[in-house]
Amino acid sequence: MRKEKIIAIIESALKKKHIYGIVLGLEVPSKNVELYHAAGNFSTDSKYYIASINKLIVSAIILRYIAQGKLFFNDLLVHYLPKEYKEGLHIFKNSDYTPTITIQHLLTQTSGLPCYLSDKPAYGISGMKELEGGIDRPWPIDEVIERVRQLQPHFIPGEANKAKYIDTNHQLLGFVIESIEQKPMAEVISNVFRELNMKDSYVFTELNDTNFIFPYMKDEQADIRKFMASTQNDIISTAKDQMIFIRAFYDGHFYPKEKLKELEVWNNIFFPFRYGIGIQQFYTPRFLSPFKKVPPMVGHCGSTGTFMFYIRELDLFVTGTTNQQANPQAAFQTIMRIVYSMI
Repeated sequence: MRKEKIIAIIESALKKKHIYGIVLGLEVPSKNVELYHAAGNFSTDSKYYIASINKLIVSAIILRYIAQGKLFFNDLLVHYLPKEYKEGLHIFKNSDYTPTITIQHLLTQTSGLPCYLSDKPAYGISGMKELEGGIDRPWPIDEVIERVRQLQPHFIPGEANKAKYIDTNHQLLGFVIESIEQKPMAEVISNVFRELNMKDSYVFTELNDTNFIFPYMKDEQADIRKFMASTQNDIISTAKDQMIFIRAFYDGHFYPKEKLKELEVWNNIFFPFRYGIGIQQFYTPRFLSPFKKVPPMVGHCGSTGTFMFYIRELDLFVTGTTNQQANPQAAFQTIMRIVYSMI
């Protein structure tokens, strides 16, 4: 692998629309290869909002409970919910399916629940459209539950060949974590960062925190600190800390290494992504790469151009961000050029 070529590919991302900075970490343990490079308004140690990569971190905590026998895939969500939330979350065709939702449904994006953030209510606009429009407001869990109850579910939990990527699932897994630990979810996640020595990662809770590079929405940096501080699982991190996490995950730190392949039971969510048990896959169909077969990447990404993936066939870990809500595909175009140069 020619590092000069990889660096040139990383820096070329700045030519893409609305991309003001990029940081990318790359490690190939079997070849003792390590490369971190940044361009634009990023340095290799820059802190940034990781967006939906937090789902993999929440999933990893849940998977550890399952590996420890503290939790089972088919356990019912209602066993971990406060009394006032045990009904009315999933009313589909006049039947309440809330009591049938399992831990596995939440991990695999097969609950059929509405998305409190991206689904549009009968009146008004979605929470995501608000954020994209510069309206920053908190989403505490009671408002999440209230919004979910106002929205129409997508399908019956566990319905065959159905999956829908939603933020509600991992918010509800927070109840499971807090019930098992008897601690706030933010504290549990912080403890994980400490045990992995992820010194530059933290759950965002302080509204006056400006110790990170704000994500861009086109040509403006988005200040969504009220939203981030309200969820108790939104995270600030770095490419190097993300690398620590994804390598620990695939080394069996949370779930037995010999069982990790069992998590790769894929359901289509939106092209070119699939969802397994707590993990996400980005794949390239052969018709889009007729000359070389491009192996899939497994891990997770976020809507702001964040990525944290493992490519097993190349023993390649890749982490980082392009920090742009309006052009997250720029991150994947960059990664794919790097992967293509290595196969």
